[in-house]
Amino acid sequence: MAKNTAEGPTGHQAEEKPKTNVPPGKSADGDSLMDVLAAQNLDTLETLTRNLGDAMTRMTALGATAVDGVMADDARPLRADPYGLAPYAADVTTRLVSDPEKLAAAQQQLWQGYAEIWTEAMKAGLDIGATEAKPDPKYADKRFADPDWQRLPMFNLLAKTYLHTANWFTGLIDHVEGLDDMTRRKATFFNKQFADAFSPSNFLMTNPVALREALRTGGQSIVRGLANLEQDLKRGQGRLTPAQVDERPFKIGENIAITPGKVIHRGEIIEILQYDPVTPTVYATPILFFPPWINKFYILDMRQDNSMVKWLTEQGHSVFVVSWLNPGVEHTDKTFEDYARLGIYEALDVVCKASGQNKVNTVGYCIGGTLLASTMAVMAQTGDTRINSTTFFASQQDFEEAGDLKVFTDDAAIQYIKDEIEHAGGVLDATVMGETFNFLRANDLVWSFVVNNYLMGRDPKPFDLLFWNADQTRMPKALHLFYLDNFYRHNRLGKGEMTMSGYRLNLKDVKTPIYMQSSKEDHIAPWRSIYRGAKLFGGPVRMILAGSGHIAGVINHPDAKKYQHWLPPATMTELPPTAEAWQSQLIEHKGSWWPDWAQWLGERSGEQVPARVPGDTGLPILGDAPGSYVLVKSGD
Repeated sequence: MAKNTAEGPTGHQAEEKPKTNVPPGKSADGDSLMDVLAAQNLDTLETLTRNLGDAMTRMTALGATAVDGVMADDARPLRADPYGLAPYAADVTTRLVSDPEKLAAAQQQLWQGYAEIWTEAMKAGLDIGATEAKPDPKYADKRFADPDWQRLPMFNLLAKTYLHTANWFTGLIDHVEGLDDMTRRKATFFNKQFADAFSPSNFLMTNPVALREALRTGGQSIVRGLANLEQDLKRGQGRLTPAQVDERPFKIGENIAITPGKVIHRGEIIEILQYDPVTPTVYATPILFFPPWINKFYILDMRQDNSMVKWLTEQGHSVFVVSWLNPGVEHTDKTFEDYARLGIYEALDVVCKASGQNKVNTVGYCIGGTLLASTMAVMAQTGDTRINSTTFFASQQDFEEAGDLKVFTDDAAIQYIKDEIEHAGGVLDATVMGETFNFLRANDLVWSFVVNNYLMGRDPKPFDLLFWNADQTRMPKALHLFYLDNFYRHNRLGKGEMTMSGYRLNLKDVKTPIYMQSSKEDHIAPWRSIYRGAKLFGGPVRMILAGSGHIAGVINHPDAKKYQHWLPPATMTELPPTAEAWQSQLIEHKGSWWPDWAQWLGERSGEQVPARVPGDTGLPILGDAPGSYVLVKSGD
């Protein structure tokens, strides 16, 4: 998500184009650290000295800012070990030292790698006068992509030594036998967090790019970086959460989420948006989206050139989208069943009235799809046949092999979440989930901004996807704890043990045609986990694999001509027994998977009828899309 892009004031994405004809050993700005160092004179050194003195003064004030934030009455409490890592670390350490033979083999591997790195350095002669950067593919890492990491022997040695140490450290858990699944997951995850945090790229004196910028600007980059750090500490009330995006250029409904439509219903926890048709006729069966309530719906309608909503209207579909309320403390007791009743059922009622149809094609994205699947299992037992087909985007129904989020669902983590909810008065603060998701991809969503904002002294860029990512929502206590307990901790839906509305849920009862989308690099809903869920349904399931991850794998407009996707062969009429057997038969295709889905959806959407205009069936128009619920910020 955090790629090197910029967004203009209109919200249109503009890729930063790298400068061409960069001489070997030079940075993109044309200078190496040695060039900048050699150019220093008395005037520039005086400026540098003055700015460093200013920086020291600012650093003194930062401590007071952090303390004041932590001591504020409404500040979130700090905990030494919020996720209960200590017992897991002790277990791993005990098992490591109890097998000295394996520990010795691991240590030998570490020192052998060091010897190889140092031997290569000696062979290179530590030639400071070298003019050509020679990246070693063995140590390829975007954190060390700048030529100075290769050209300058000290930094080259530092980067290689760090990468070898980090890879060894994060793989250390592989040598430990007898660990249960949670211990192995948690130890591996936090080992990587520790290794990522101590990358030399994250510190001024061990980052040649940051040092070059400090010299080039006469220390101004350091002063600006400390000002950014102070601002983030104030915003986080003593907790450090680096700003990811310049939010100022973006206005929801003006340059983000601007596909024309109307609000046709406003309920207790949802608004329903009906989008204006752009074709004279539309398919008879409408589409109804249930996005995740953990984020705002407009990931489906970011810009005109990547909007899924706009694209579907152009394909001749009547599109309806649920916009979830950003809940407050008054919603603390809202349950999973409430979200089914006031979300899924209520939306189906409204869309059937608005379309004049008794069948609806539904779409569930991520956690919205988990809720939708659970509700469909109830509907199967009650004889409710309004759902004609269902598409799931990156959505899990079986959580046995769920992604890294399982790390945050053991007893210690659940207690931490409960404490945070109680502190916030009955809802989970949006920043808690935001921090959790950011650390799932720490190098991209945390440390890259530490480098950019603090070491380089630059402001974050106005990138629309990160604007959406930062627009997190709160979660009601009852709903969120139910979700963690029943799905991530105990996998009750996947095991057929979950009850809802008095019914024991079995997805084999669901005979509705299913289109199951997964993404190859999804770390939140891994494709193998999604496959386990796909096998649970009782009707026909078409499952496909998209390139990229949880967001870009889903939102990939065909006109972008990006990534690829893999489709099952025409001869595959049923899902194979295992995910690996399914994957081995997939056929790769270039670009977006949307056209395949459009064909599947079109075959299940009925005949063409005159285009529906919002309000033409008598439902009142309550306002323009994107509505009012989406505008509620978590800080309000």
